[in-house]
Amino acid sequence: MMSSTNEEDPFLQVQQDVLAQLQSTRSLFTSYLRIRSLSTAADSPELASARADLESALSSLAEDLGDLVESVRAVESDPAQYGLDAGEVTRRKRLVQEVGGEIEDMREELAKVSGIQQQGGGRGGGSDLPDPSAFAIADGDADGDDYAAEFEQQQQQQILREQDQHLDGVFQTVGNLRRQADDMGRELEEQREMLEVVDTVADRVGGRLQTGVEKLRYVMRRNEDRLSSCCIAVLILVLIILLVLLLIL
Repeated sequence: MMSSTNEEDPFLQVQQDVLAQLQSTRSLFTSYLRIRSLSTAADSPELASARADLESALSSLAEDLGDLVESVRAVESDPAQYGLDAGEVTRRKRLVQEVGGEIEDMREELAKVSGIQQQGGGRGGGSDLPDPSAFAIADGDADGDDYAAEFEQQQQQQILREQDQHLDGVFQTVGNLRRQADDMGRELEEQREMLEVVDTVADRVGGRLQTGVEKLRYVMRRNEDRLSSCCIAVLILVLIILLVLLLIL
């Protein structure tokens, strides 16, 4: 990790802000390039909005980087006076150079779309940001820290932390779904038991109804036989009476 003999050094505080802004600006730059590649019209509102956001972020980042540049210039002549060693000064120079170069690359990409050559070595908008090449470090300088590798490691760690947060959210969601599934399973089991009870009662009632219907049919058959016998007896009696009356008359 980056080190300094003075933990309260304002440079380190501004450096954290610059790195955070750089990370955010990179996301805006990626989004801008994606929108630009998909846009079919140069005056697309979405493209204009993305461009405005990126230009605003670059302007703010350039201002903070300018503070870092002034700080490096102040300590460059006599690092010991500020409690710094040559290696720390070299690291700060490299930080300013690399961040400044990345800002310039983004601005040059913006200039390609507008077709306007920006003044000040590609730094449009009248920015007073010093040229990062003023702090160029000669090849083979082994005293400076590998800022690019370190910053890349920080990025990877940040990505891993974000992935862990997303996984925690997914785990919580899966846990909620599992609890809901358990509740639904218990409700279905209770309904199944209730249906079994209803089926049992329905079978019992159906059996009783069947028995009652059979008894009713038996009674109806018995009544039908008796009624027929009575009718026959009445008819025979009527015939006898008629015969007697015929004989008498």
